[in-house]
Amino acid sequence: MSLTFDLSFAVNLLLCVLILILGIRAFKLGKGKMPLLLGIAFGLFGLSHLANLLGLHDSLSKVLLIMRIFAYLLVVYIQYQIATTPQKKQEEKPAEN
Repeated sequence: MSLTFDLSFAVNLLLCVLILILGIRAFKLGKGKMPLLLGIAFGLFGLSHLANLLGLHDSLSKVLLIMRIFAYLLVVYIQYQIATTPQKKQEEKPAEN
């Protein structure tokens, strides 16, 4: 295991962690499960970036591939749910005079 610093992987890891945190926060605030699922997907991408930074990519290549495929399928599921779920009509507010 050799530690390899790559700015691209480091930035991607930070952004994935941020998206994961925001997804958990949105879920806790009652915004539904989609933000949480999106956060989990990006958390999986983040684990992949972390493995690259820790020099574990070669030894975990098959596991990382399966993890990335699962994360992409999760994002596809989220997009499908968003695309096929009818939006709720917002209640109209009375006009102010």
